[in-house]
Amino acid sequence: MNTPFSYYLMLADAVIITDHTHRIVAINDAYERITGHKREEIIGLQAGILKSGLTPKKTYDQLKQHLMNGQPWSGVFVNRKRNKELWHSNITISPISLDGSVYFIGIFRDLGQITDGLYVSEKRKNKIQHEILKVLALSCEIRDPHIESHLMRVQQLTEQLLHAYNENNGGLLSEDYIQQVTNASIMHDIGKSGIPEGILYKPGKLTFYERNIIETHPLIGADILNRISHELDDELFKEEMLISKSIVEYHHEKWDGTGYPHQLQGDGIPFEAQIVSIVDVYDALTSRRAYKDSWTHEQTMDYFRSQKGSAFNPELVDIFIPMFSKQALPA
Repeated sequence: MNTPFSYYLMLADAVIITDHTHRIVAINDAYERITGHKREEIIGLQAGILKSGLTPKKTYDQLKQHLMNGQPWSGVFVNRKRNKELWHSNITISPISLDGSVYFIGIFRDLGQITDGLYVSEKRKNKIQHEILKVLALSCEIRDPHIESHLMRVQQLTEQLLHAYNENNGGLLSEDYIQQVTNASIMHDIGKSGIPEGILYKPGKLTFYERNIIETHPLIGADILNRISHELDDELFKEEMLISKSIVEYHHEKWDGTGYPHQLQGDGIPFEAQIVSIVDVYDALTSRRAYKDSWTHEQTMDYFRSQKGSAFNPELVDIFIPMFSKQALPA
């Protein structure tokens, strides 16, 4: 590497240097220490290998435009460390001409090290999202003393089913999506807050009109979330609220199109709603309520086999049933 670059490599912040084709030509000790990437492993590779897929496309578009015009650029990147952990950093990239060639000097400031209050770490962000969505869900369904344990079981089963699906499909789903759906699943029945208790907890069979009233709860829930989203208007919850609304509105749709409220069919039903539909029904069937006795695990599995391809996505049923032979059922 040419002598002028050695000064950049002495900086305390992480530094990466690429050539005009964005091929990595040097990194400093701080970059190695923070990211876990070793010089011998990444020198000569395209800088794109560091991408997580979570940095917005518009960020890269702005970056490219500035560099094409020979201007430095600053912004926030979400990359991955060697161990696959997310790495949030503020980066300044400057084009430097040397001996007739153009190089790009990237200087990273690790945002995870900034004082709390100025930057929210991924771990803290997830905890905040999880706890606030839980409070929202419980506040909407406070009339049912058993609701918290049901919501927590649905969350646990949702996460397990998503991971099992991922194992069967070569990691098709991102960890961030799995966490967002898991967080959002707790909201699935908030619309029941708008259903009269006399119908909601009625022992025995519902009348035709009572059933019609019950079936409005996904739309009530979607309306509640629309109002919350409008008032909240915060990037911290944007994705979770969109996924929550999808789950709330569509988790009673059926694979064959006979569900409610929109009679969606097959993969016209959002995937996150397909997931929650299965785990919600499982927990409802295996739990005792004032209006019903609990089913045995075997009875419930027989039900899912009978509803495979009619009520539920057949692939998800085939993944869900074997889950319980690999691990203990949730408490």
